[in-house]
Amino acid sequence: MRKIIETDEKPLDLLIGETVTLLCAAYFYTGKLTGVNDYCVELEDPSIVYETGKWDSPTWADAQPLPTKHLYVTLGSIEGFGVLK
Repeated sequence: MRKIIETDEKPLDLLIGETVTLLCAAYFYTGKLTGVNDYCVELEDPSIVYETGKWDSPTWADAQPLPTKHLYVTLGSIEGFGVLK
């Protein structure tokens, strides 16, 4: 089934407030998406994912909290993003 969904919001904007995972060129980051602008996104209580484990698992095998309340990731480094199951 195909659906057309029209919105003025960008895909990342729709996920504000959700816990997201950002698949970036060098690392994966996860945390609560609290901000988006034309240059970067803001993650609250961020973690870096060193080992994914099984992709169908609801948690990462090794995600370590970063020593900061907020992490800013440039949009240009994000290759994929989404909310975990």
